[in-house]
Amino acid sequence: MSVLAAASTTAPFVAPHVEFGKLSPMLIAFGTATLGILVEAFAPRAHRYRIQVGLALLGIAVAFGAVIALHNSGANLVAQGAVAVDGTTLFLQGTILVIAFVGLLVVAERKTDQNQDAFAAQGATVPGSQAERDTTRRGWQTTEVYPLLMFSVGGMLLFPAANDLLTMFVALEVLSLPLYLVCGLSRHRRLLSQEAALKYFLLGAFSSAFFLYGAAMLYGYAGSVNLEVIAQHVAHPTAGSALLYTGLALLGMGLLFKVGAAPFHMWTPDVYQGAPTPITGFMAAATKIAAFGALVRVLDVGMGVSSAETVWRPVMQAIAIITMLVGGVLALTQRDIKRMLAYSAILNAGYLLIGVTSTTAQARAAVLFYLPVYGVAIVGAFAVVTLVRDAGGEATDLSRWAGLGRRAPIPAALLAVFLLAFAGIPFTSIFIGKFAIFQAALNAGSPDLVIVAVLASALAAFFYLRVVVVMFFSDPLPEGPTIAHPSIAVKTALAVAAFATVALGVAPSLLLHLANNSAGTLAK
Repeated sequence: MSVLAAASTTAPFVAPHVEFGKLSPMLIAFGTATLGILVEAFAPRAHRYRIQVGLALLGIAVAFGAVIALHNSGANLVAQGAVAVDGTTLFLQGTILVIAFVGLLVVAERKTDQNQDAFAAQGATVPGSQAERDTTRRGWQTTEVYPLLMFSVGGMLLFPAANDLLTMFVALEVLSLPLYLVCGLSRHRRLLSQEAALKYFLLGAFSSAFFLYGAAMLYGYAGSVNLEVIAQHVAHPTAGSALLYTGLALLGMGLLFKVGAAPFHMWTPDVYQGAPTPITGFMAAATKIAAFGALVRVLDVGMGVSSAETVWRPVMQAIAIITMLVGGVLALTQRDIKRMLAYSAILNAGYLLIGVTSTTAQARAAVLFYLPVYGVAIVGAFAVVTLVRDAGGEATDLSRWAGLGRRAPIPAALLAVFLLAFAGIPFTSIFIGKFAIFQAALNAGSPDLVIVAVLASALAAFFYLRVVVVMFFSDPLPEGPTIAHPSIAVKTALAVAAFATVALGVAPSLLLHLANNSAGTLAK
C-alpha cells in the first residue's frame, strides 16, 4: 500500500516537447526509407527498381526543400536540447542531400553491365553458386539498397546536428550499419566485396565501442552527455581531468575513424576497393561530410574552452600531419585507381583537419566550403571509374587505362578535371578550398601545418598527374577496356560534378559567402 501511495503522489508524466518542423529534413529521410521497406514488401519485383529510385530521389529533393525552408530559423536547440538546428547544421545537411542526390544517380545506373546495376542479384546467394547464376539470369535486382541508403542519409543528417553524445552515437550507428551491408553487395568480385564489408563492420564496431566508452567517461566527468553541460564543467571544473581527457581521446578515436584520419585509416583502401564503386563514391563524400560536421560540433561546442583546447589542439595537429603524410606517400605506390582515390581521401582528411584544429570562425567557414567541393568531385571521379569496363567488370588497374584518352576522350577528360582539382590546380574548386584552409591556418598561427600541407600537395600532384599522363600520353592497349555508354542519370551526375568543380573554382564567391554566414551561427 505504501508503494501505491507513494506512486500516487508523484508528479504526472510530462511528454517531451519535440519540434517536428525543425527536424523535418531528418524525418523526411527516415520516412522515405520506411516507405521503401514497404515497397520491398508489397510491390511486384518487376516494378520495385523504378519505384525505389523515384522514391529515394523524391525524398532527398523534399528533404532539401525542408532545409531551405529552415534557413532563416536562426540557431535553435530542439528535441529537449538533443539536436542543434543552426546555420552550420543546415549547411551540412544541404550538402549531404546534394551529394546523396548525385550519388544516387550513379547508384541507379543499369546500362553499364547488360541492363544490370552494380549490385548482386540477391545478396544472400553464395558467390559462384548455382543460386547466384540463376538469380542473375532472371535479372533480379537488389532494390533494398535504396531504403538502406536513405536510412544512412537520415543518420548522416542527424550526426552533425546532435547536441548530446547519445544522440550522436545513435546517428553514428544509423548511418554506418546500412553501409556495412551495401559494401558487401558488389555484383563482380563478390568475395572481395564481402571481405570489405566484414572489415568495415569489425573495425567500425571497434570505433563505435571507443566512441561509447568515451561518452560514458565524459558522463562520469560532467554528469551529462549534453555538449553544453560538458563545456560548462570544462570551464569550471569540479573534478579531476583524467576522465575528461580519457573520454575525449576515446570519443576522438570513433570520430577520426569515420573521417578516415591516420592512424585510424586502415579500413579505407580495402573498403573503397571492395565495395561497389557507386557506394564507394557515396561513402567517400557523404560520410566524410557528416563525420567532420560531428567532429567540429564536439570540439567547438563541447571542448571549445581554452583550457581544453590547449590539450586537444596539439594532438589534432599531429594527427593532421600524420594523415597528410600517410595519404600522400602511400598513394604513390598504388596501381589500383580505387585504392589511389582512397589514399587521396585520407590526404584530403588531413587538409580538413588543419581547418578543424585552427578553431576560428574563418577556419570553420573554410572547412564548410571544402566539404561540398571535395564531395562533388570525388563522386564524379568514382562515376567515371564505373564506366571503364573489361570482361571481369570494372577495369581499375592503372595499366589498363593506357591510352584511354584516345578511346574515350570525354570520360578521360572528365576524370582529368577531377584529378587536377584534387591536385589543387588553379581555377578549380578544391584549389580555392585549399587556399581558404591554408590562409585560415596561417592566421591562426599554424605555419608548420601549412608547410606540411603544401609539401603533401606537391607530392599528391605526382600521382594525380601520373593517371592523366597514362590516359593521354600512352599508347592504347590492343586488348584495352571498353567504355560503357551511361544512362541519362550518370550523364547528369557527371555534368553536375564537372560543372561545379570548374564553376566554383572560377566564381566561388556565392558558396564562400554562404559558408561564412553558416559558420557564424553555431548553437551553444
